[in-house]
Amino acid sequence: MRNEYFSYDCRLGIYLPLQLKEWPMYSSEEQEMILLEWERIRGRIPDRIGELDVKIEGLQEELAQEDDFDRSCMINHEISERASEINDLWLWYRTNPEITERE
Repeated sequence: MRNEYFSYDCRLGIYLPLQLKEWPMYSSEEQEMILLEWERIRGRIPDRIGELDVKIEGLQEELAQEDDFDRSCMINHEISERASEINDLWLWYRTNPEITERE
């Protein structure tokens, strides 16, 4: 089911929903299956953020000891990349679709 409705995002390290069609166009059953899987994935996002926080802390320690300017710039770039990933993960974490009510 994950491959049909979700795709692995290497940058963020999680599966993200594929929007193959507009949300209301999915049947109620499909929406329910997608939401159930999304909640499983979403529940792991804080752990992924924690992993990235640890990486940032390590990079900050490395930066504090670095005397080479070019290397410092590279470390700063890595820190900003990890921070961007954390920001994107929080955005996905706040994404909370609901089952479309049918008339």
